[in-house]
Amino acid sequence: MSTSPTTTAATTTGQSTGTAVAGPSTSPYQHYVYAYPHKTAYRPLDDRPALSGLWAAEDKSALSLYLHIPFCEVRCGFCNLFTRIGAPDGLTGAYLDALERQAGAVREALGDGVRFATAAFGGGTPTFLTARELERLCDIAEHGTGADLRAVPLSVETSPATATADRLAVLAERGTTRLSLGVQSFVDSEARAAVRPQRRADVEAALGRIRDTSVPVLNIDLIYGIDGQTERTWLRSLDAALAWRPEELYLYPLYIRPLTGLNRHRPDAGGPDPAWDEQRLRLYRAGRDHLLARGYVQQSMRMFRRADAPPQGADDYACQTDGMIGLGCGARSYTSALHYSFDYAVGMHEIRGIIDDYVATTDFGHAAVGYRVDGHEARRRHLLQSLLQADGLDTGDYRARFGAEPGDDFGGELDGLAARGWLADPTDSRLRLTPEGLAHSDAIGPLLFSPAVRAAMAAYERK
Repeated sequence: MSTSPTTTAATTTGQSTGTAVAGPSTSPYQHYVYAYPHKTAYRPLDDRPALSGLWAAEDKSALSLYLHIPFCEVRCGFCNLFTRIGAPDGLTGAYLDALERQAGAVREALGDGVRFATAAFGGGTPTFLTARELERLCDIAEHGTGADLRAVPLSVETSPATATADRLAVLAERGTTRLSLGVQSFVDSEARAAVRPQRRADVEAALGRIRDTSVPVLNIDLIYGIDGQTERTWLRSLDAALAWRPEELYLYPLYIRPLTGLNRHRPDAGGPDPAWDEQRLRLYRAGRDHLLARGYVQQSMRMFRRADAPPQGADDYACQTDGMIGLGCGARSYTSALHYSFDYAVGMHEIRGIIDDYVATTDFGHAAVGYRVDGHEARRRHLLQSLLQADGLDTGDYRARFGAEPGDDFGGELDGLAARGWLADPTDSRLRLTPEGLAHSDAIGPLLFSPAVRAAMAAYERK
């Protein structure tokens, strides 16, 4: 997952060097930045700080709640997420037992004044759990943490095979406002090429069951860059998705990451591949233009929302800014000074061992693995999470938060983006990427990583 950055003399401080970004990236597909710092920068915390101390001075009035279920019926060939295939008898129950213990410990550590503004169940596949287990999962979220799932946006990930009527009924009744279905391709041969065994008929049946619920927002995930995929088949998949009028569509470029199924099938795919890069860029642009012409609004490189879709919470909410509570193996938690989690792995043997350790854990009152975030990293994180959105960075908000202009802190990096045509001319209130900048979001994100984070990611030992 590392971008193999060059270590500089500034790596020990994490401070910006103040110089412009170096020469052009070898690929527009370096790294998907969905969180910063990336988990490969996390390390074991020798002092194992108590959660009560970490959260004592935090603003807890608008937290995000995330529960991670690390089980799937199959593991897709591109997947490097924290999940295992299947669960031996009793493991899901034992996992929920541990999740309940963790929720109790976290609630005690948080103390008074806690309010959750949004919630999500991810994985893995949360609907790998049975309907009864999903009821228990919702109970843990509500009674264990105090979240009111019916009063906040609640997003849940599912798959065609596990989006059964009984599971969906539980989720709809408990307040789910968004269901995200990983389809990846409506073309069966492309799904097989991505090592995702499924039939289009089963996908369509799952979509029908989802639309039969009262859940207001459907998201469909699609992937471009699959072996054998052409612009014609890509648009065919998009049109098949559009037939269901999804409120959201996520378009993901295919990555082949170390230790994944596709990496085992194509071990030589990690190096530069200009032809594949050009294919992915071509398909991205075709997909973007197709959706924009059909009433969708681009929110980021990946996310497109139907213009008339119902809102999913405050537009200015950002879990990395306002704080996040993550429960379960694979979940992260964010305070203003520390991002923490359990250990991270991609290899199946390592993941199984970490889950076994989690299930046996009785002390959930301390942070075990994480990354300490200083003031400069907080500014960098805010820049990243804002600039990679289509709306861009609100410079007035940045000034109010940090007492400086973005250019004062990151002038060299921003000048480098502008020189490539990736940064639009600034307005009085906004810094935005150009359309071509959005297309290169997976190169821009890594370019803005601090030297310290780059060094930690480069030193990470994959497992």
